[in-house]
Amino acid sequence: MSEDSASVHASAVRIGNVGVLIRGPSGAGKSRLAFDLIMAGRSGLVETAVLVGDDRVHLATVGNEIVVRPAPVLAGLIEIRGLGIRRCDFVGHATVGLVVDLAAPDAERLPPPEALKTTISGVELPRIPVGAGYQPLPLVVAALTTTKSSSSVNPSGDCLKGNCNHMNHTIATE
Repeated sequence: MSEDSASVHASAVRIGNVGVLIRGPSGAGKSRLAFDLIMAGRSGLVETAVLVGDDRVHLATVGNEIVVRPAPVLAGLIEIRGLGIRRCDFVGHATVGLVVDLAAPDAERLPPPEALKTTISGVELPRIPVGAGYQPLPLVVAALTTTKSSSSVNPSGDCLKGNCNHMNHTIATE
């Protein structure tokens, strides 16, 4: 573990072997998205999802990866609006493979490729910028369950000219 471990205001969930780091201003829905992802894992919408940390997590650079860990005092706790602070299963760490920025000012319908990346401590990571008031769960599920090759496999002539409504490359991997 590197010495550049930093405590940040964020939530994180491990989905399968992918850590999803959820950032955003207070009240943007970080805890809600974390809980929604856990429920999506239970329903089979995504791979098994387990809380890493809610509200405050620690990030550290390990080689060419960013590892997220829960803040010790908050480990296993999640805020569920309307119910308060609840205890749930959690894991002690995850390797971040996706960053979700809630209430992102650069969120667009068809974001440019550079908006779909972020760098943390010199490590470039896939990113989803989510606009204020937009539901992030469908975007995260799509990013985790689709691949770059799922975009227009056989584009029409209009698409080849740029006049179509097909998806551009996503942040998901092959």
